[in-house]
Amino acid sequence: MVSEALTSERILEATEDVLRRYGPAKATVVDVARTLGVSHGSVYRHFRTKSALREAVTQRWLDRTSEQLAPVVDGSEPPEERLDRWLTRLFETKRHKAGDDPELFATYTVLTAELSSVVERHIGDLVGQLARIIEDGRRKGVFNKELVGTSTETARAVFHATARFHDPAYAAEWTRRDIEADFTAVRTVILQGLRT
Repeated sequence: MVSEALTSERILEATEDVLRRYGPAKATVVDVARTLGVSHGSVYRHFRTKSALREAVTQRWLDRTSEQLAPVVDGSEPPEERLDRWLTRLFETKRHKAGDDPELFATYTVLTAELSSVVERHIGDLVGQLARIIEDGRRKGVFNKELVGTSTETARAVFHATARFHDPAYAAEWTRRDIEADFTAVRTVILQGLRT
């Protein structure tokens, strides 16, 4: 591969592969460069430090979740249906990440613990999506305008109330037989509690 053809996206893809193979403790920029067939200096031209590269690849991984949820937020369905679908899709997305590629999920769990600012931005994105749905529901008279302050405050409360179904700290529970019933119960309480 020629250095000029190198893009940030290709570096991030290679970094993900290297992280999957070696884990966050052993993966190096040299490993990423070797995978791409370039010098490590070429990688550093796109990402100034190993830390910047790890932050970018983690942000990219987290953004995939937000991107999968965006069509629900922008959908034309009634707000209560979009909220229900958004919560369900968030849970499904997180479960797939944990179950489909457990090694990579474990790697990113380590990285997100190290990169709290990246996680805070991700949570802010998710809460912002929820707030848009809730605000639309309040505007249309479907959701109670008096509940828990602003739409953002309500969204943050809903996000924290459903943490068991999307926070990686609970990933071991996501394969339990009764997890679907628990999720349905929590989702139902939230939706009923928000309605006018």
